Amino acid sequence: MLEKLNKDMIEAMKAKDKDKLTVIRMVKAAIKQEVIDHKKEENDDLLIDVVNKQIKMRRDSISEFEKGDREDLIEKTKEEIDILMAYLPEQLSDTEVEDIINKVFDEVKPESMKDMGKVMGMVTPKVKGRCDMKKVSEIIRSKLQ
Repeated sequence: MLEKLNKDMIEAMKAKDKDKLTVIRMVKAAIKQEVIDHKKEENDDLLIDVVNKQIKMRRDSISEFEKGDREDLIEKTKEEIDILMAYLPEQLSDTEVEDIINKVFDEVKPESMKDMGKVMGMVTPKVKGRCDMKKVSEIIRSKLQ
């Protein structure tokens, strides 16, 4: 994944694709920041974490842009999200996520909202980087209630 990121950066430079180049540079800078701040090793897992954070930030920005009725910024931010999605593993469908959550529910047998942490703890490693964790949390919360 890191190699793909570097190759894509070079291709974006050659093609003079400023938008893609800017997004890739932001990701690389965020990775370096994580390595320096938290003494993490630069690897694919770190790339996935950083890309997920970048996507989450942009989704939050889109909701703010919608409040301000800024269609131009909404479109630009959606394009950035599309660029970032290329660096995540193949995304799980809603039914696959539901199946994983149901299997964990069968193992843990949660009784109340107090068990949310246990369920999330077991689901997270199975779906990390392959779906929106906010959606996973909502599904689990609805099943617990």
